[in-house]
Amino acid sequence: MTFLADDPGLLPDDPAPGWAPPVPDDVELVTEVAVMLSVFAAEQLVRIDALRRRALADGGRYGGGAAEIVERSVRLELAAALRITEAAAGILLAQAEAMVSRYPGALASLGRAGMTERHARTLVDLLDAASPEVRGRLSERAVALAEELPVGSFRRQLRRLIEREESASLTERHERELSQRRVVVEPAAEGMAWLHAYLPAVEAHAIHDRVTRMAKTINAVPDETRTLDQTRADVLADLLIDGRTDAHPAEARGIRATVAVTVPVLALLADDDEHRHAQGLAPATVEGIGPIPLDRARELCGGDAGWMRVLTHPETGMVLSVSRTQYRPPPALRKLIRWRADRCMAPGCGIPASRCEIDHNVAWEHGGHTSLDNHAPLCTGHHTVKHHGGWSVEHLPEQAGALLWTSPAGRRYLVKPERPVPVFRPSGPPGASDAPF
Repeated sequence: MTFLADDPGLLPDDPAPGWAPPVPDDVELVTEVAVMLSVFAAEQLVRIDALRRRALADGGRYGGGAAEIVERSVRLELAAALRITEAAAGILLAQAEAMVSRYPGALASLGRAGMTERHARTLVDLLDAASPEVRGRLSERAVALAEELPVGSFRRQLRRLIEREESASLTERHERELSQRRVVVEPAAEGMAWLHAYLPAVEAHAIHDRVTRMAKTINAVPDETRTLDQTRADVLADLLIDGRTDAHPAEARGIRATVAVTVPVLALLADDDEHRHAQGLAPATVEGIGPIPLDRARELCGGDAGWMRVLTHPETGMVLSVSRTQYRPPPALRKLIRWRADRCMAPGCGIPASRCEIDHNVAWEHGGHTSLDNHAPLCTGHHTVKHHGGWSVEHLPEQAGALLWTSPAGRRYLVKPERPVPVFRPSGPPGASDAPF
């Protein structure tokens, strides 16, 4: 392969007779093509933007009309030449303009295959939706994240960064949208209809969480034939129309919503979101939603016990380990494991931790402890792959709970938790304590 010969470091100074360069394996053959696709994608964007700029400069060739007409004409020509729709051509033109004009660092990274085309599209979509000030502050950081993370993790991390930067005005924007809350019925075919509710995200997720957990309890009955979606819809109708749950099994009637609210403890002392942001404090967040106004966080933190409250401070009394006194992690530890990871901790997986199984990295039967440094959430599919797919997984407690996955082909992938927990170490000499951190 030419890419081996192009790197003199891969060739010995004095090759022995019969020496041959190493043959790339199947994964290397695929990644080599991926590198070329990224390089070609960057070159295509450069040429598309050059086409647009030259057309605008030479408006007479396109009828001498306004810029909007010239761009429409270019879009039509590009669509015809590439045999794609005008809508797709418009997306390409917008992406090319953004990368060349606003994100040259991202374009350079794409050109050297530091990021993929999907990373680039995600970067443009999210940063373009932010304010110009936030966009300018985060563009370099966004490129660094794109070169480090899988697409799904990159999207979540960049969105979180943008939300944090924009959170100073979160209360004002939330109040504006709150005034637009409403419920709408959209007719559908065959006597059906869609019921849409535009309401605060916390309440929306709480409603969905409750009806889902009730539906799962009902579907656990052996004779139940409905799908989860069907039961969930029936539960919602029962609750809204009759306001009663008498027809549901006793196990389902007492179910209430559970939503994890994370509030930096020092932020609770700030007067409002603007002062919290000025002090460099992270915003309050809700799992699966994102930042919420500080006043709403205070309300939730002092509310019903059904809300799980996590105060992020290194000196909180968090449960770290129960050693080998029991196999199943206690509720507080399970919550902490899921909260720390936020998602399935397999490479690139985006399934929420709340839907994952808690896995012993070192199996219980092999002497593994029930502790924070030996647990991580894995979705059912990746849990099966870990144990039966030829992969090995190493927990790295010194990196705040990261997992190092080694594939059957020998490649290694580091997966970091979304919210690293502080690493605690004994203050005495080495070996003076058997604490896990």
